[in-house]
Amino acid sequence: MARAHPYDRDAALDAAMTLFWAKGYHATSLKDLESALSMKPGSIYAAFSSKEALFRAALEKYFTTMNRALRSDLDDAESPLAALAGYIRVMPRSAPDNPQQAACMLVKTLLGITSADDIIADDARQYLDRMLAEFEAQFERSKRLGELPADTDCRRLARRYQSDISALKIEMHRGTDADELAALADDMASQFEALRVTPA
Repeated sequence: MARAHPYDRDAALDAAMTLFWAKGYHATSLKDLESALSMKPGSIYAAFSSKEALFRAALEKYFTTMNRALRSDLDDAESPLAALAGYIRVMPRSAPDNPQQAACMLVKTLLGITSADDIIADDARQYLDRMLAEFEAQFERSKRLGELPADTDCRRLARRYQSDISALKIEMHRGTDADELAALADDMASQFEALRVTPA
């Protein structure tokens, strides 16, 4: 009997992430997964145990990939405030070819699941909370460097920043004109730059 070809877990998760990101959890069928992953149903279940487990693994990969990219842009920046503003400005230029993958997968997951999907919802919320904590840490670093006033509420500012990113990604998902997207991103970035303390 011929032995089955070993699957590449990272490649399978990348394919699943792309598919789930575009179609959502409930709209993605087993046939869709078979085609995207080039795996038979039995192999999919042997590797990931269930559609839910596969989705959760794909969601984790999405978060890990996004968080790694964010840290590479922000962690070594001399000016956290400038880096945060720059991150927003480049978002429209880094939009995926498929508009269905423009909106944040975490937000799309929360909006697209049912009340029976508590585990998936909890995953998405926890990842969003971890992203919020990353933004808050960068604003705190900016405050320590004297870029922001000493009384700045960095948690509140991080929440505003995360909300702006989500809104911008929704506009990207809608297919808003590229020039309008760039202008919107610039407006969002500018409001954070305007918080910079002016040297006496």
